[in-house]
Amino acid sequence: MMKTPEFRTNSLQCDSPDKIPLTKEHFDALSIRVYNRSDKDSRHSLSPHRRDFYKILMVTEGQGMLTVGAGTYYIEEPMIIFLHPSDIISWKGLSSGQEGYHCLFSKNLIDKHPLLKLTIEKYHLFDGQKNIIRLRYPDVTALSTIFSSMQQEELSGNRLNEDAMQTYLQLLLIQCARITDFKEPDHISDDYRHVHTFFSLLEREITNVNYTNPISMKTAKEFAANLNVHPNYLNTLLKKHTGQNVSTHIRTRLLEEAKSLLLQTDWTLQDIGYCIGFAEQPNFSLFFKKNAGITPAEYRRKIRN
Repeated sequence: MMKTPEFRTNSLQCDSPDKIPLTKEHFDALSIRVYNRSDKDSRHSLSPHRRDFYKILMVTEGQGMLTVGAGTYYIEEPMIIFLHPSDIISWKGLSSGQEGYHCLFSKNLIDKHPLLKLTIEKYHLFDGQKNIIRLRYPDVTALSTIFSSMQQEELSGNRLNEDAMQTYLQLLLIQCARITDFKEPDHISDDYRHVHTFFSLLEREITNVNYTNPISMKTAKEFAANLNVHPNYLNTLLKKHTGQNVSTHIRTRLLEEAKSLLLQTDWTLQDIGYCIGFAEQPNFSLFFKKNAGITPAEYRRKIRN
């Protein structure tokens, strides 16, 4: 069962306070790695960080507390979790005997394999809306078989083993899409491509913001100019396909990032506000209260108590 517990995540500790710690993984000759969680020394806790790679985590046994952005989940039954490099995450293990698998793959793997990129974009497992999936026993068996096959390919050292592993990765994504009963779109229209590009640009703009690298675009006009379309046209597309205009989506995403930083860092309100585009802290507080109903200081106290 997933539920939000009364638990305070570890405060951010970083030698460079202007950045969320970035975890890197050494991939050697391969751009994809697979680990059995019972074999790899799994750290009991991971303080808030981002990664420069994608991660798929399947938990089959053991309990833990996972925080992704501003959402905290208590994991006590089989789950598979898809984590995008832009996600701020932390983990606290609550039991010994952690079982399952995790797969790490670099952005470079997606660039080398266009079919893998299409599969990731098609099923939206890394987009934050469907990235935590509860598993039944038959699901665990089927997915464990795929993970095991990927691991055997990695350890074999055979020629083209990376190609084989990324093919298994596509199969893993398809199997998880089946579990969630996704409906396939009939086709991808040009309108939808513009919408998709907007959201990709918005996510890229938000990723890794900090107070030495604040957001550079936060208006509908700026995003439309970057996409080479008129602001009214972009607004019409977003309204048609999502029910909300460009400014609403930007405002919602900035609010999500602000909540995540309030929860997972000890940055000042001035620093958080500045990195998401507010030069003055009072303006950030007004923005936050208008859209969240409470001030950022009240939100931080409430979520941490």
